[in-house]
Amino acid sequence: MYKRFHKTLFGQVVIALILGVIIGIIWPDFATKLKPMGDGFIKLIKMLVAPLVFCVVVHGICSTGDLKKVGRVGVKALLYFEIVTTFALALGVLLAETLRPGAGMNINPHTLDGSALADYSERVSQVGHLTAVDFIMKLIPATFGDAFAKGDILQVLLIAILFGCAVAALGERGRPVTSAIDHLGQVFFKLIGFIVKLAPLGVMGAIAFTVGKYGIGSLKQLGLLVALFYLTCSIFVVGILGIILRLAGFNIFKLLGYLREELLIVLGTASSDAVLPQVMRKLELMGVKDSTVGLVIPTGYSFNLDGFSIYLTLAAVFIAQATNTPLSLTDLLTILAISLVTSKGAHGVPGSAIVILAATLSAVPAIPAIGLVLVLSVDWFMGMARALTNMIGNCVATVVVGVWEKDIDRERATQVLNGDITVDLRAPARAEMLADAAPQTRI
Repeated sequence: MYKRFHKTLFGQVVIALILGVIIGIIWPDFATKLKPMGDGFIKLIKMLVAPLVFCVVVHGICSTGDLKKVGRVGVKALLYFEIVTTFALALGVLLAETLRPGAGMNINPHTLDGSALADYSERVSQVGHLTAVDFIMKLIPATFGDAFAKGDILQVLLIAILFGCAVAALGERGRPVTSAIDHLGQVFFKLIGFIVKLAPLGVMGAIAFTVGKYGIGSLKQLGLLVALFYLTCSIFVVGILGIILRLAGFNIFKLLGYLREELLIVLGTASSDAVLPQVMRKLELMGVKDSTVGLVIPTGYSFNLDGFSIYLTLAAVFIAQATNTPLSLTDLLTILAISLVTSKGAHGVPGSAIVILAATLSAVPAIPAIGLVLVLSVDWFMGMARALTNMIGNCVATVVVGVWEKDIDRERATQVLNGDITVDLRAPARAEMLADAAPQTRI
């Protein structure tokens, strides 16, 4: 039996989006004061991400019982990330060079006011000088609790893998620990269920602030860049990710339909962090093994930023075109190579989009870094598509690695995506507990 539209989370988020836009247009001053609603919702979610990732990963490793398989899944995931991210970077360059969104703007770099970039200068310097050794050392937390306090997903993942391997190595003696962590994970999932009910308020506050502060009119001057970015992300999702998922035996549009509530929340908040726990839960209930979900999703949030990769190359070429800076083939290849590295440090960096883009441009002296001012006013609008594409890319990666490792119940996944089985985020997280449930119409 179908619920009334306004009683579903999807319907409530849609209504919240519309109300947010209306408030932002009619009462812009009031709308900018609603920012804490969106920020508060995201902070509530982030508060639970670290312990939840820890519980899912530890339980997944312990239930697998095969440490070699855990390592194999991690290696395959990283290999997949590098290949697909390279496609995303190349697509950004290709469409930017083909459609040339910055051509004809004739911006003189010397006339641009760089004061707006002052807040980013120190962070750009830190990212720009981050070596491979620094990156590896950053993965190691100062203390066990420090990773959880900072909410650094990669550090939490490292701790969870080590902890899970240690518990698994204890054999029978480690089973009480595994059971306790599994039950603790259920508590965190229940908490997420409570917080998700606030999603419409968070989305309304975030979108009202965006429209109120920047205004729809801010899209006019750089509308072609924004439109091209959304087009590029759409082509990547439907074309590249769609083909990859089809080869794995599933349909990209059905997966998007299954994740529609999460997609709308990401669209409104411009943050894929806001739905990380729900996405992990939904993929488990879809039939992907929890060990695979627990390894691929958190790792992907730092190593598989497809939308961010498209943004880096597209924005870099746009700035060059807008300032009449000629780019040689060597320059384009340099942008690709540098972006492949800098994009990996994006997650967890405050103001990451501008900071990482600036660090990327610093490695290509031909492009004036002051040109970053050109994309500042529309960065939030582009951030929506970045976050959406990042999230979709990581969900596809999880399904593909699951198929690769035979860690997915194909029959169940097909039934869930077809709407023959209803998934309930309030139910126990283990997908196998629902395997015997009678098929029913999806609400």
